[in-house]
Amino acid sequence: MTAHSTSPRPDEDDVHLSVHLHDVRMDFAACLTAALLFVKDWRIYHYHDAVAIIPGDTDGLPRLPNERLYLEP
Repeated sequence: MTAHSTSPRPDEDDVHLSVHLHDVRMDFAACLTAALLFVKDWRIYHYHDAVAIIPGDTDGLPRLPNERLYLEP
């Protein structure tokens, strides 16, 4: 199963989301909308440069945990 096949928004492209927390790097796949909202939220509460959207393939990356929460009002 590819990361894209489990997207909550299969009509959107997935992006590679890289998160740095206390010297640990975590990489996830997320649909573009969830990734952008996650980045916005993360930058409010954490270091501004501790999260990035990286261009490229998302195959093999786990989905962003609770990705759907960033898509609901």
